[in-house]
Amino acid sequence: MTAGAGEPSATAFVPGHITGFFSVQSAAKPAQSGSRGAGVTLTDGVEVTVTPGSGLRLNGESTSVTAVDSVRSRLGVDAAVDATTPLPLGAGFGVSGALALGTALAANAVFGCGKSENELITMAHCAEVEAGTGLGDVVAQARGGLPIRIDAGSPSHGRLDGVAARPHVEYVTFGERSTADVLAEDTEALSRAGESALSRLLEWPTLDRFMTAAREFATDADLLTDDVADAIDAVDEAGGDAAMAMLGNTVFAVGDGLSAAGYDPERCRVDAGGARLRPEE
Repeated sequence: MTAGAGEPSATAFVPGHITGFFSVQSAAKPAQSGSRGAGVTLTDGVEVTVTPGSGLRLNGESTSVTAVDSVRSRLGVDAAVDATTPLPLGAGFGVSGALALGTALAANAVFGCGKSENELITMAHCAEVEAGTGLGDVVAQARGGLPIRIDAGSPSHGRLDGVAARPHVEYVTFGERSTADVLAEDTEALSRAGESALSRLLEWPTLDRFMTAAREFATDADLLTDDVADAIDAVDEAGGDAAMAMLGNTVFAVGDGLSAAGYDPERCRVDAGGARLRPEE
């Protein structure tokens, strides 16, 4: 799947996305569905290269992602997708959404589909919603920063703001967790907790308030795992600030909170630019 001499190719970068809290927002059309909430985009993300062909490779291994298949179908292209990421899969980093959005951006460039950025974001968002693998990752990853999803849905329906901060971020993953399984359950209590968290953040949209709201959401929504709870307590005792990544068995902290607590975390920054095509070589 490596591009041959003269073969058209394009590469997109999509930041990873950690959701701190959310509420499920369902509508008749996928473009109007999604979630309200807030999260953090990361300079650790997914590089997606598209060439003519078929198949999907992630970190050198052949795989299948429903949202990627859907994007290719919506664009009507036969695209080979080769992606790399340092992020763990199924751990709350929005890798599926990043693959879908990266494929849309890069395939549009390779095949001259003539779609606008918002049209491509909408394709990827709808693909994720229909696959049940994410609700708000794509629109957040397209924006970058610390996005606040005020209204759910694709760009023509949703509304975003952001927390004006760009801290270092540390994270530790304790294993996988299925987003689809959680979303298939009754999400009414979870959504009430998410709406409460969003209201508190919008009253005072700071990094500290975001982290506090995220911690409280994990408890109120009954999503906190033992490993993450222990890590959050350890970071707190070390004078730091940590919370749980939704939906994954992952803890994240701002600054050096996890390092100070004795963990060996991955470390990156908040991504400032959002999803983008790499410059042509």
